[in-house]
Amino acid sequence: MGATEGSKDSDRRIGRRALIVGGTAAAVGSAVLARDELARLWWRAPGVEKPRVEGAVDFRGAQWVAASDANWRRADRPDDYGIDMVVIHVTQGSFASAVKVFQDPGHGAAAHYVVRKDGHVTQMIRELDVAYHAGNRSYNERSVGIEHEGFVDRPQDFTDKMYAASARLTAGICARYDIPVDREHVIGHVEVPGTDHTDPGRHWDWDRYMKLVRQAGRALARA
Repeated sequence: MGATEGSKDSDRRIGRRALIVGGTAAAVGSAVLARDELARLWWRAPGVEKPRVEGAVDFRGAQWVAASDANWRRADRPDDYGIDMVVIHVTQGSFASAVKVFQDPGHGAAAHYVVRKDGHVTQMIRELDVAYHAGNRSYNERSVGIEHEGFVDRPQDFTDKMYAASARLTAGICARYDIPVDREHVIGHVEVPGTDHTDPGRHWDWDRYMKLVRQAGRALARA
């Protein structure tokens, strides 16, 4: 778009050597793309299973409670899909009800983590797998989803312990995948294109949360 007649004329004067070099570069680029695609899809081949440790968690201190297999897709992130985002959710219910529905194969959705009001963290899906949490396939593939116990219209549900535990969790995710700690990469469910959700809602203190995430990230870097 935006090409002029002059630019078309210039294109016709490209020399044979430039075309050869360009063609070689294109071939190399295609080979790299093909290699990357194979690396992303190897685990989908029949009989291929990446070794998993049953009950393993990605966040130290988290409790493992497996979500239903129907609510997530097996993957090998970040090798097959790069992770560059964290999505913040609110359960619109109790911690126990969130865990229960994520274990229900008929629910069709689940997040990687659920954070309780007292700061307890439960992991239900491994970070390397794709959770059905954002309501957008592309965002599911590129993000880690964190649910928080409570209701969007009850600011008292967002406790100090919840903020602190969630911030440590998000800081660890950002450090693992080199995700910038900013509001372009740490977003609310409401900000996912195509979603009809409103969480985490107007009572979620983003300034406070991002400050805590940055503090937790600095602490990780010093450890």
